[in-house]
Amino acid sequence: MERPEIWLSFAPDLQLFLAAARRGGRTAVRTDGASTLGHVVESLGVPLTEAGALLADGRRVDESHVPVNGEEISVQAVQRPQPVPVPARFLLDVHLGTLARRLRLLGIDAAYENPDIGDAALAARSAAEQRVMLSRDRGLLRRRELFAGAYVYSHRPAEQLRDVLSRFAPPLAPWSRCTTCNGTLRSVAKTSVQEQLRDGTERSYDAFAQCTDCGQAYWRGAHHASLEAIVADAVREFGTPGTPGTPGSPTTPGTPALSEA
Repeated sequence: MERPEIWLSFAPDLQLFLAAARRGGRTAVRTDGASTLGHVVESLGVPLTEAGALLADGRRVDESHVPVNGEEISVQAVQRPQPVPVPARFLLDVHLGTLARRLRLLGIDAAYENPDIGDAALAARSAAEQRVMLSRDRGLLRRRELFAGAYVYSHRPAEQLRDVLSRFAPPLAPWSRCTTCNGTLRSVAKTSVQEQLRDGTERSYDAFAQCTDCGQAYWRGAHHASLEAIVADAVREFGTPGTPGTPGSPTTPGTPALSEA
């Protein structure tokens, strides 16, 4: 008995996941007659985290749909901003350290694992803490136990940040989170962080903040201008920041906050 043949077309944003021969238009696929549409889509290289609406002969179906012979399947891109069932919190793999620090700079809850704890442990943490897994690892994003996931499309941190902000539209609260450990910051007196300060820093600055989790001290240091540019660009494009830690407040991170990987 001849296997069913279906026709698939993919949104432009999904073309990069496909083999070269399948890019640019309708592509024919023979199925076993039992596999779900979700399985077929992933077998062609597209993680389901990146697939939006699935249409079969123009009607919307879910990933459990079993395609039949001659069916026309359209795989659309995810909706932006993408709804998340809980307030967006993120988990980033070992390769996205700079993105994690930039998200934290904007006050976004971004857990980051370094050293690498492995795909199984990352997926388990995503599920346990209801965090969106951010990764460039397609295999990791195919793990069924993930709470949610998203492929990070660019190698460049600035483009990665824009991608995440446009996709999930998380509320921004710049200067309110520790870029080292993801804890929250509070304003403190200079005397309470004096042991962390060098002589020049102690003489030059009077406004300080400290992480409530790891104790890291922050001030408006030498790299403040470059950090403020990142914040200003994000706020201008993606919305008004929240109340905590507005730019120029004592919670503005200084030199220790962000190092470029």
